[in-house]
Amino acid sequence: MSNEYNIYIDETCHLEHDGIPVMCIGYIKLPKENYKGLTDKIRKLKLKYHNPTEIKWNKLSMSRIALYKELIDLLFASSMQFRAVLVKRKDRLNNALYNENDHNIFYYKAAFYLLRYDVLPTATYRVYFDIKETYATQRLKKISEILDRVCGIGRFTHFQNIKSDEIEFVQLADLLIGAIGYRSRDDIVKKSVVKNELIKYIEFKAGQSLDQKTEKNNTKFNIYDFPLRSE
Repeated sequence: MSNEYNIYIDETCHLEHDGIPVMCIGYIKLPKENYKGLTDKIRKLKLKYHNPTEIKWNKLSMSRIALYKELIDLLFASSMQFRAVLVKRKDRLNNALYNENDHNIFYYKAAFYLLRYDVLPTATYRVYFDIKETYATQRLKKISEILDRVCGIGRFTHFQNIKSDEIEFVQLADLLIGAIGYRSRDDIVKKSVVKNELIKYIEFKAGQSLDQKTEKNNTKFNIYDFPLRSE
């Protein structure tokens, strides 16, 4: 097995004042040597179900529920691993007290908890973020500095912003964090048939509810429920 890993990260509801109470950031991790083979498998599945375009949680179609389920099957049957950091009440964050009055500081903390977990002693990691904001480059530099300081220089060898429509693993991360965020919301009526069915299927495969944390030793499918300090 390779000692080099690729990590593909996406985030949802991460803005401070978007009116949504939850935030979720998550990754798909895989051995670098398996990148091409797994990419080909995902693209073949998309072609099988006549879905050559980008897969996104907010654009799910009931006519393609079989595709989404096969993607989840592939995750659990392959060398891919998933991890997420879930913040259930980001509106209760006390940024003035704990995050230097800057929501971006909290973002760095969430990204650190996401990436610091399960770092193998002899492995190196290449990290790819779905690009969203104009200050994304500054974010990469800051996260790189933090990880170098904590994990040692050279463990995380590469950071890059990428476009989600070009990388299947970012799309899969988007699908999973979207499901976790939707499942964890208590401010909406969850009427979407396709989203509810897909959540039920992911929970069946994972053996747990998507709004609950997993055991620490679960490296295949891991959810970290971020503890808030509000006062």
